[in-house]
Amino acid sequence: MNYRDQARIAVVHLWERKRQTILTALGVAVGSAMLVTTISVARGSSANVITKVIDTAPHVLISAERIIPLVPDNLIEQPSGRIAMVTKNITQNEPEVIKNYAEVVKRLESVAEVKSASPFVLSKVIARNKTRFTPCVARGVVPELESEIAGLKKNLLEPTALNELKSTPNGILVGDLLAKKLAVGYRDRIVLVTKNSEEFPLTVVGRFSSGFTAKDEREAYVNLSLAQRMEGIAPNSVSGIGLRTATVENASQTAKIVQTLSGYKSESWDETNRNVIEFYNRNALITLVLVGFVFIVAGLGVSSVMTTVILQKVKDIAIMRSMGMLSSTITRIFMFEGLMIGILGVMVGSPLGHIICHFVDAIRFTASTAGAMKSDRINVIETPETHLLVIGFGILIAVISSWSPARKATRYVPVSILRGDIGV
Repeated sequence: MNYRDQARIAVVHLWERKRQTILTALGVAVGSAMLVTTISVARGSSANVITKVIDTAPHVLISAERIIPLVPDNLIEQPSGRIAMVTKNITQNEPEVIKNYAEVVKRLESVAEVKSASPFVLSKVIARNKTRFTPCVARGVVPELESEIAGLKKNLLEPTALNELKSTPNGILVGDLLAKKLAVGYRDRIVLVTKNSEEFPLTVVGRFSSGFTAKDEREAYVNLSLAQRMEGIAPNSVSGIGLRTATVENASQTAKIVQTLSGYKSESWDETNRNVIEFYNRNALITLVLVGFVFIVAGLGVSSVMTTVILQKVKDIAIMRSMGMLSSTITRIFMFEGLMIGILGVMVGSPLGHIICHFVDAIRFTASTAGAMKSDRINVIETPETHLLVIGFGILIAVISSWSPARKATRYVPVSILRGDIGV
């Protein structure tokens, strides 16, 4: 008996129980559709986070942590080879900064991947508007340089805000959620209170919306010179330098080169935002595993159908065995049935998953700031590889689920069955 004959017998078995076969195939179809949708939504969410991070953060961030230590200036070498220690008054609370940052930026001009650089100073302050106040981080920047680094220009709610910040020494650009907390708008006055209790009255010149809730409710931009005064550091010192590279994918390699040239710790965008990216990837994986159990349930349905068919066909099995049919042939017949159920299920489930993905992608809702990111849609990335993966997985589950009942069919003793005593 060839494979065609075995497949024909499997079709006859399934056709005799059309309703149960269709219901079982629908179980596989639902599992396939849900898995296609879940994978597409998970990929869309991760890709959306990565896109947001790339648009709102420097590709490479140089911090004030030195990798190559400076030669201490209190070591004076004597002609005799001895070293004299000169004691100085060291201030323990002195902030860690990049000194002579202009020289550091100049060194990086030789790196072809580095397209632009923006020095910045971070200052943790309390923003106050009358009786409203909230902690925030004031980022001192050079407006025209920062607009090229973190995509700030396209996130502005007032298109001319950067130009106005540049021309307003005491201007401040606030996140839209921070503005709501303080109940301030364009040209309103707020006060920043530093850790030394110094107060700096500022004028709101605009707002921005990056899409990241934490950034929009806790960050503000001021001019670099103002931030330096607020932190009490020299005009040639900054907290860090943000870089934009020619190729985002090569940011890690560029960071290593920059770190060697500058002597300061440098991290690429994916290293700096590792926690955020891993959080979304982990959630996507957990969801995928949970939805994968739908296939397990569908597999149990296939196994149930196979068991029922075998119990109804025990006499046929006994006759085939008595005629000399091999146990392996009988096993293949019933595994063909599982294969056919799996193929029928994924043929329905894959197009159904595509329809669901299209429907989910078309949904629009009011943007919410309750989560880590503000969004008005569910991002979906559907690829052919997703469908091929789900189709292969669905067929494999159906075949594996039919294997145990198929093996059980070969264990029946033909003589016992023909005598009316079903046994193994």
